[in-house]
Amino acid sequence: MYERGKTYDEIQIGEKASFTKTITETDIYIFAGISGDFNPLHVDEEYAKTTAFGTRIAHGGLAASLLAPVLGMKLPGLGTVALETLTKFRKPVYPGDTITCTVTVKEKIPRLKAVSMNIEWTNQKKETIGKGECKVLPPSAQA
Repeated sequence: MYERGKTYDEIQIGEKASFTKTITETDIYIFAGISGDFNPLHVDEEYAKTTAFGTRIAHGGLAASLLAPVLGMKLPGLGTVALETLTKFRKPVYPGDTITCTVTVKEKIPRLKAVSMNIEWTNQKKETIGKGECKVLPPSAQA
């Protein structure tokens, strides 16, 4: 049995949750297939060597997608509906990087019974690779 996520009333401002994953070669190729983005910067090392990065980098959307398990499984959790997200990429993600996506509740919106959160993605060096914001509808007490 699945456990419902936190409701609007249960969520506290300042509350945090995170998810961590190492981005593998396989992840990059699978993401290319799912998204249709076969930009050689992501899938061709020889091409990538000629770019400012000097090597292949992961898709920005791959790192950004680590938000999904935080919202859907941790905070608020099962039953959450994402309304909007904003992502600002700061640094590239390389194959083998370990990325942590952390959300922090910044505001509760009574009119919508929604929650606004700050998002930060960091790598294994504790460098910020992305920042953003999201607004979600937590599950209702009946869900």
